[in-house]
Amino acid sequence: MKTFTTLLATVGLVAAHGYVDNATIGGQFYQPYVDPYLGTAPDRISRKISGNGPMEDVTSIDVQCNSGAAPAKLHAAAAAGSAVTLRWTLWPDSHMGPVITYMARCPDTGCQAYSPGTAAVWFKVHEAGRVGTSNVWGDSPLMVAPTSYSYTIPSCLKKGFYLVRHEIIALHAAYSYPGAQFYPGCHQLNVTGSGSTVPTSLVAIPGAYKGTDAGITYDAYKATTYTIPGPKVFTC
Repeated sequence: MKTFTTLLATVGLVAAHGYVDNATIGGQFYQPYVDPYLGTAPDRISRKISGNGPMEDVTSIDVQCNSGAAPAKLHAAAAAGSAVTLRWTLWPDSHMGPVITYMARCPDTGCQAYSPGTAAVWFKVHEAGRVGTSNVWGDSPLMVAPTSYSYTIPSCLKKGFYLVRHEIIALHAAYSYPGAQFYPGCHQLNVTGSGSTVPTSLVAIPGAYKGTDAGITYDAYKATTYTIPGPKVFTC
């Protein structure tokens, strides 16, 4: 068993919020919550988060990988073209919104000492928003146990080390600026395969979203179409 992230700093977690509890990457299962039983915290593939609450300042570096995030020491090996499954804690049904996943190429030496800062390095690999004007959202499957979300590593991607940024944007209070809540988390991959593509048209995070974007300041209680914020999804 390998660990996916750190134990959250708060023991009494707020029931209305959530985080990625475990993952399956490259056929390997990663589970975080072993820290209370170990004298020394193990090395991980995921950058730590300080709690399960939201980031609310779209201009803050915290919207990148969460509050207090720092590089992890390990990488999960996975082939380009393979699916990664992330399992969230049960998501509150009041927190409707999109689920979005980005990737950024790390230096050839790995992600373990790499922080993108405000550089334009990110490309979007998956998004799921509102289905028409219904009450079905990208995060709706995470509101029913067992929760599960998957993204696919682009099959043409050049092998190497990548930082993955995965988030839910909760829109239950986003009808007036700046009401959206961001729940990001990052993990580190060692992507294998014979692909040769290095994506271009990259964005910075923070920077890809503005508080006034239609997908950030949005009344989710009205039956109107929704535009997912950020760039288009990269495709091979």
